[in-house]
Amino acid sequence: MVADDHPVVRAGIVGMLGVEPDIEVVGEAEDGRQAVDLARELVPDVVVTDLRMPVLDGVGATREIVALPGRTRVVVLTTYETDGEILRAVEAGATGYLLKDTPRAELVAGIRDAARGQTVLTPSVATRLVSQVGSRAERLTPREVEVLRAVARGLSNAAVGQELFISETTVKTHLIRAFGKLGVNDRTHAVTVAMERGLLGTA
Repeated sequence: MVADDHPVVRAGIVGMLGVEPDIEVVGEAEDGRQAVDLARELVPDVVVTDLRMPVLDGVGATREIVALPGRTRVVVLTTYETDGEILRAVEAGATGYLLKDTPRAELVAGIRDAARGQTVLTPSVATRLVSQVGSRAERLTPREVEVLRAVARGLSNAAVGQELFISETTVKTHLIRAFGKLGVNDRTHAVTVAMERGLLGTA
């Protein structure tokens, strides 16, 4: 499902995704409230949403959508990449944060990854998170280490949450923060870099 208040932009995203054989666009929303209502009705695998929308913004819509039954994932697709916007979206439960200048192939791949529950970050967003944490770049919290250890064992975000008795959204938040500290933009690289730096210790 696609949510964007600009009709031309929305039509472009829908048209681009519609030609993919394994992706079906089941609905369109022009504001955040309509996005939540449609997500409740249609239960899509993924909602691609803008951040700045009338009635209810993308962050508010994300928070409500991920709380619905059905495990719908949310990918934010926006022109905004400020630290505050990124963290607000992630903490609201977004599975991905991509920019509108993302190449088509990367966008489509990101949506597929999000449908599988994988966290998706545009490289420039990961870079901003690195700059945000600054000198603390390699200092993972104990919980981030626990999450990465579980990921290294091949567990999904949902399984990590069950094992650590935290929500899947909280797992994603820990992963996003770890991505920023490690300078990576996906789970595989996060584990690889953390192991190379000896940050995971012994499981």
